[in-house]
Amino acid sequence: MDCKIEQNMKDCPCTYTSCSRRGKCCECLKYHWSHGELPGCLFPPEVEKTWDRSLKKFIETYKDKI
Repeated sequence: MDCKIEQNMKDCPCTYTSCSRRGKCCECLKYHWSHGELPGCLFPPEVEKTWDRSLKKFIETYKDKI
């Protein structure tokens, strides 16, 4: 599977625009997971803007939606 970096860049909701992993979803996921986090694209915009990418924040955000 080819990485579609240009398309990913257009669709990426992450507000940290100077990130070297922007548009490289595999690298982004690997990076955040190695820090016990999830990438910003898995959070709603109002939560992503806080830059709290913790698993705790993810669960807190989605616990009532399951």
